[in-house]
Parts: sequence; C-alpha cells; structure tokens
Amino acid sequence: MKQDWFMWLCSVVLISLVLALGFSKKNLHAETNTVSSTVVTNSTPPTANAPSVINSNSDICKVGVGSSVQNNVLGLATGYVIDDELCQKLKLSRSMYAYGMKVAAVSILCQDPRVWTSMMDAGTPCPVNGLIGAEAAAYWEANPDKIPDGSRYKPEYIAANKPEPKEFSNADNALLFKTLFVITTGLLLF
Repeated sequence: MKQDWFMWLCSVVLISLVLALGFSKKNLHAETNTVSSTVVTNSTPPTANAPSVINSNSDICKVGVGSSVQNNVLGLATGYVIDDELCQKLKLSRSMYAYGMKVAAVSILCQDPRVWTSMMDAGTPCPVNGLIGAEAAAYWEANPDKIPDGSRYKPEYIAANKPEPKEFSNADNALLFKTLFVITTGLLLF
C-alpha cells in the first residue's frame, strides 16, 4: 500500500509540475504589442460647381441652364443658353406693331400654331403673302401644308384637299396590259 500511496503522491506532484510549467510558459512567452495610429478624416466630398449663366438684360430672349456631376475621382460641369422662340416672336411682333405694321405683327404671331388656331376660331384667318380676310382663308384652304404644325385645323384641311383616287380608264388598262405582256414575253424568251 505504501507503494500505491507513493505512486499516487508522485503522480500528483508530476501533474502539478506539468500544469505549473504549462501555465508559466504562457506567462514567460507573452508578447506585448502597442499599436498607435492617427486617423485623419476629411469627410468633405469634392464638388463640381455648375457655372451660373447670367442674363444681365431682361430684354434678351435666352435662358441660361447649368448642370454638374461629381464622383470621387472626376467632376464635370457645363452651362449653355437656350433661345426662347416664343419670347422672340412676341418682341418682334411688338416692334412691328410699334412701327405701325399691324398686319406684319399679326403675321409673326401666326407662326405659332396656337395663335393660328385661335385666329381661325375667331373667323379672322392669319394674313399670308399680302392676303387678308377671305383671300387669306382661300389660300390656307388651297395650301394646308403651309399651316403651322400643331394646329388642330391642319389635319382637317389636308384631308379636305386630299385628291380622290381615280379609277383606271380603258386607255390606262390597255397600256398596263400591253406593258405586262411585253415583260412576261421577254422573260419567257430569255
């Protein structure tokens, strides 16, 4: 029994030493790392500023438009000027009226399909080629292709002036049959 007791004591001491050395090795081989870093954050994104297109005079008929696009690498900005055609027609018409040329002033405005339609609705057709009143109405009926695009009257005038399809006359039929006969005969010979 003494041997068993001695063996047991030796085993406990041996296990204790192994555990003590195992835990002590971790402490002996522990490394200490100190990391220091400085992070600089500049969170302002790059920007592309659209150019401002300034109209210094309200008497010009132009509108400025600017736009821009930006990502992290590249930015693009542009600006351009758009002509306002209705504004130009109004200014021209106002000038013509001020010079006493009333028919010319109305004629300039009649280039707009809305004005042309409203003039026809009022029973006063737009002047054209020096013609006014009933003569102008006859001109518009004879020449519907000259009506401004967008007027609701244009399709009606074109449909009214569309030539009716005519039937073949006997002479046209004879000519057609002779032509077909010559063509088919020529194909059969070759």
